Amino acid sequence: MIKLTLEHLQACLPEAKKANLEKFVEGLNETFEHFEIDTPKRMAMFIAQTAHESGNFAATQENLNYSAKGLSGTFKKYFPTEESATAYARKPEKIANKVYGSRMGNGAESSGDGYKYRGRGVIQLTGKDNYTACGKALGMDLLADPDSVAENPVAVLSAGWFWNTRRLNDWADKGDVLTVTKKINGGTIGLADRKKHYEHILEVLEDIEGESESESE
Repeated sequence: MIKLTLEHLQACLPEAKKANLEKFVEGLNETFEHFEIDTPKRMAMFIAQTAHESGNFAATQENLNYSAKGLSGTFKKYFPTEESATAYARKPEKIANKVYGSRMGNGAESSGDGYKYRGRGVIQLTGKDNYTACGKALGMDLLADPDSVAENPVAVLSAGWFWNTRRLNDWADKGDVLTVTKKINGGTIGLADRKKHYEHILEVLEDIEGESESESE
């Protein structure tokens, strides 16, 4: 199994800022070992998908700073008109409590659970039920410290937990970017970017593995 270095990760994601990648090298290696993401195909798929989801590891918390127009477009079920969204516009905490309240194990809007357990991590962990299950699997109390999910290494380990629960290694072994994208995104948003990332990263990792094997002979 390849042990990633910062230089490896920079070669995989040349457009990413070095400072952002530097934060997550350790977490990626820990996650790969923990969840058997241990071949170039599996590693390339994981890095490609998480890089897309997190804007090249720049964003590990959900951005809920929506305008009234943005709210009515993105969360039409909760804000059928711009007028109905006006009182919530540019108020992330209020928005999260509204749209995530009374679902995913969260209490009602007034409980504050929606904001407390909003999306965090490089594949965003969302909702009290998911924080509970992920924390149990990792041996961490994420309910008591939800902010840790936005930090290394939990930001990546939580993504590994999500990956493992959906058996994404099986699809990564097939190089099936489409299915992995659907299981993460619920649709195919960003598919072309994810494919582009995957193909480049796989080439980089296979070259690294080949060099490593040559040196050990």
